Amino acid sequence: MKQIRDRLPKKIGLSASLVVLVFLVMLLSIFSASLIAYLLIKFGIMDLDGTASPIRAISIMVYISIFLGVVIATLLSRRSVKPIRDMMKATEKVAQGNFSVMVKGSFVFELDALAGSFNKMVQELKGIETLRSDFVRNFSHEFKTPITSISGFAKLLQAGDISDEEKQEYLNIIVQESARLVHLSTNVLNLSKIESTEIISEKTFYCLDEQIRLAIVMLEPKWNDKNLHVDITLEDEIEIFGEKNLIHQIWVNLLDNAIKYTNTGGVIKVGLWQSGQKAIFRIEDNGCGMNDETMYHIFDKFYQGDTSHTVAGNGLGLTLVRRIIQLCEGTIEVQSELGKGSVFIVELPLGLNT
Repeated sequence: MKQIRDRLPKKIGLSASLVVLVFLVMLLSIFSASLIAYLLIKFGIMDLDGTASPIRAISIMVYISIFLGVVIATLLSRRSVKPIRDMMKATEKVAQGNFSVMVKGSFVFELDALAGSFNKMVQELKGIETLRSDFVRNFSHEFKTPITSISGFAKLLQAGDISDEEKQEYLNIIVQESARLVHLSTNVLNLSKIESTEIISEKTFYCLDEQIRLAIVMLEPKWNDKNLHVDITLEDEIEIFGEKNLIHQIWVNLLDNAIKYTNTGGVIKVGLWQSGQKAIFRIEDNGCGMNDETMYHIFDKFYQGDTSHTVAGNGLGLTLVRRIIQLCEGTIEVQSELGKGSVFIVELPLGLNT
């Protein structure tokens, strides 16, 4: 018996299961009706003597078969549609926000595949809900901190019982925190806009190496304040066909990141060269570097490897960078070792054949 069961297919198709169901209903109905008729005749309840008896017997058999067919079909169908009912209940729970629900597979191919897809969908929704909750929590924290700081120092200024030196210090903090809020708001709006973008339409031809030089010059006050040495090796006249303002954000964010995490007096190396129909950008710093955990989450929204928040930032810069590179059909690679700095390598298609 076990050998026979092992040879039977573990799963069948939906159409085959319906054929089997109909066949079983017919077979059980006829068998049950015949058995009942035999018992009725044996116990003398139904007599086949007389000319009208055969017609009467056939009519009784038909009625009994129909009745039993309905009963058997009802019983079998309740079991056969159970996976669908379970999925309907699970769907209602998911609609109410319960993403821990799972449905069991079925011996029917199609229903089993549907159950698998449903479970996968629920897991994806659960992941999205977790990301949404994390985003809201982190965003609230990042927004609340500077607002609390601004409010606190404004109240101290309002009290008036402070020296001119303290007043200037408090004003500087308020200006810095205000700038932090503006930067955070800008990044959130940019990320929201970029995440809803699927195709870049406004493309132009421009010189990529010149754009990177301008980004370095724009950030000169920052790297100059930390007495950083910026080693620049850019191949000249690399032309690219792309959205100029969007790609500009890549270089600004990567450069700003390198400046923030490089110690005073450190070195930042910036390189650009062309390889075939691709432009390759490389930026290396000798800063604090990253561990494996930080590298795994580095492109997540609001993630900051520095949990002490000693370095200013909101954890959105690299998220923006990766999304823009994806839209440009490029790639970004990260190499880092704790205490030995980090390297970011960006490859962008030049798009000259477009």
